[in-house]
Amino acid sequence: MRVMTAADVDARLDDASLIEALREAFRGDCATPPRHRHSVPPADGAGNGGGGVMLIKPAWRPGGPIVVKIVNVFPDNARRGLASVQGSVMLFDGATGEALAAIDGRALTVRRTAAASALAADYLARRDARRLLVVGTGQLAPALARAHAAVRPIETVEIWGRTPDKAVALARALTSNGIAATAAAVLEDAVRRADIVACATLAHDPLIRGEWLLPGVHLDLVGSFAPDMREADDAAMRRARLYVDTRDGALAEAGELVQAIASGAIVAGDVVGDLAELCRGEVAGRNSDDEVTLFKSVGTALEDLAAAELAYGRMGAPTEEPAS
Repeated sequence: MRVMTAADVDARLDDASLIEALREAFRGDCATPPRHRHSVPPADGAGNGGGGVMLIKPAWRPGGPIVVKIVNVFPDNARRGLASVQGSVMLFDGATGEALAAIDGRALTVRRTAAASALAADYLARRDARRLLVVGTGQLAPALARAHAAVRPIETVEIWGRTPDKAVALARALTSNGIAATAAAVLEDAVRRADIVACATLAHDPLIRGEWLLPGVHLDLVGSFAPDMREADDAAMRRARLYVDTRDGALAEAGELVQAIASGAIVAGDVVGDLAELCRGEVAGRNSDDEVTLFKSVGTALEDLAAAELAYGRMGAPTEEPAS
């Protein structure tokens, strides 16, 4: 069995190839049973904050490998200097069940999540979209900037975060790596300047207001993964043409959708399509340059399978140990 570290994942997954691997995966036939979700209590047992959520996500396709991802989301990790999302991915041979690889789950999740957003933007963002706003300063933020730049002619990137110093630091890091970026001081002003707004936060209260969205903007919502979380308000949901990564997952778990449906702002039928339907040409993407589009993702193991298979395929043959 091979072991792939975060460095191995990053070295073998470029955005352009991963986006195309996801496109082919969504066009194909893949089994993705419902994921398991378990609440993990605080380590001290006191219930005073802390704790997290464990997600277990399997997927396979006929004639191909099997993947199982275990993800732990612990929001308080930021106070410990750790990433909020931790996990591991196991890849198995689909014919024998043999373990092929253990893969760093955090790195794989970051890369495939950003690539899925970029894949959606390839159908939903204006072709001339040049101004990107990234809301959030966590591990997904730089990956989203790079991935969106792989499908649209992004010229300027703004970063907004609750902690201004983190936004400044991230903007400097992106600029040093060839992506011109600056920190945004006022979120509303930055939203009103953007062609694409990509949100990757763990917000429970809406950050993006529908009244801020200008004609033609594409809103990419990545952060929330539970019904009590959301990054955009009901007005944003009403204004936009709505798309999701998977209907079953988003309608059950995406707080933006669950809460907007509960309030009567939208109905489930307002979701125009999912990524599989977009990739297969079964639904149309953007209709005009003035339309507001919105993509909501909660993640699917299909993406993990495509990313793991691509990364593993680029590992090369293992080096044999010398005979003793």
